Amino acid sequence: MIDIEKNTPATPEHPWISLETIQDVEAWMDLNDRELQQLIGNKPSYGHGLCFTLAHGGEMYLHTNSDGDLLLDVTHEAEWIAPVISATTQTVPPRGQIWILPQHVLLQLILGLNTLIASSHLVIRHEFRIKK
Repeated sequence: MIDIEKNTPATPEHPWISLETIQDVEAWMDLNDRELQQLIGNKPSYGHGLCFTLAHGGEMYLHTNSDGDLLLDVTHEAEWIAPVISATTQTVPPRGQIWILPQHVLLQLILGLNTLIASSHLVIRHEFRIKK
């Protein structure tokens, strides 16, 4: 199935379940990683990761690059979340909508956004909206 508006293969959306501890976040990340690896298999792919639908509007796509850095693509409707991302990761917001963060902030990011996430789903292909 393809999400026509986003031109990406659709995966089931899961309501967000509050993650209270670092162990909860690690278990959640492990489960999502296994499910994503199962979906993409051995096929080379670009832009796979997670999409978070935010409770107060907008979406945030989470991916990693080949160096292990986090790439966050925050949609225009979700710009309101920038101060929370900055506070939880101790980073300055980027000039555009793509955040590049060190891998070690992932746990703090998920715990910090925990109450602001409405649902999540796996993304098999995401086209970053970077001007070329």
